Amino acid sequence: MRIFLTGGRGMVGRNFMEHPAASDYEIFAPTSSELDLRDYKEVCNFIWHTSPDIVVHAAGRVGGIQANMREPVSFLIENLDMGRNVILSARQAGIKKLLNLGSSCMYPRNAPNPLREEKILAGELEPTNEGYALAKIVTAKLCDYINRKDNCFQYKTLIPCNIYGRHDKFNPENSHMVPAAIHKIHQAKINGVNEVLVWGTGNARREFMYAGDLADCMWRAIENFETLPSVMNVGLGFDFSILDYYKTIAKVVGYTGTFVHDLTKPEGMVQKLVSTEKLEKWGWAASTTLEQGVTKTYQFYLERIRA
Repeated sequence: MRIFLTGGRGMVGRNFMEHPAASDYEIFAPTSSELDLRDYKEVCNFIWHTSPDIVVHAAGRVGGIQANMREPVSFLIENLDMGRNVILSARQAGIKKLLNLGSSCMYPRNAPNPLREEKILAGELEPTNEGYALAKIVTAKLCDYINRKDNCFQYKTLIPCNIYGRHDKFNPENSHMVPAAIHKIHQAKINGVNEVLVWGTGNARREFMYAGDLADCMWRAIENFETLPSVMNVGLGFDFSILDYYKTIAKVVGYTGTFVHDLTKPEGMVQKLVSTEKLEKWGWAASTTLEQGVTKTYQFYLERIRA
């Protein structure tokens, strides 16, 4: 079986290819220099020449709250172009199966938690990542429209909760909360700094899943594609406060200092917990605990800065 994987050099893509199941498949995962997903003709030509059995769209311009607020135009346009080009090129080439990765940012800011799949487009989006969310919503809807128009095209979307893990970005300028906190807390430890800054109160709640678990779910989806719902959340079914994450990271890193809060900084949504009702019925659950995941991620971080 031949798989065209976009975003193969990103965190999700690398974890996907490190999974034991990957050895049984032929995977085409071009770099951005080898294939510009923003160029429709390039994408069409690549799919025609490789003729994959399934397309897995995991590419995207991603970043934390700072990056999304700083560059909303790029997050909207680049993610929209990539999603549209990959999906329409696959349809034009007659590829019958496509697995698209969405984001829990797609949900309205005031939607009741846990976030159920039918709540997409049921309210105003979170302003701090609105551009990214809009692009992901359009991409998922395009998959749904194609599937409804001709159900021989099974174009389905997984909506992961927040993800962290090996191959993550740790620069606070463009990273998500967990890797940014790992970097900050490690730097505080080695530099003898007794205080680490936390944006906001630390009471906002988030659901972060280890990237290796998402990769496992993606492989189960590929191998059980007929039973996969057209749109399905992938998450833990429970969450932690921002301060809980900081405390767990401090424990793993061995940091004994304190945390101070900058109440002038935005915290984003008060809670963002996805419903796992469909996921549980489908028969999959994550297996990595928060401390296990942070430990593996911190080990990768140490290997990276020592390289």
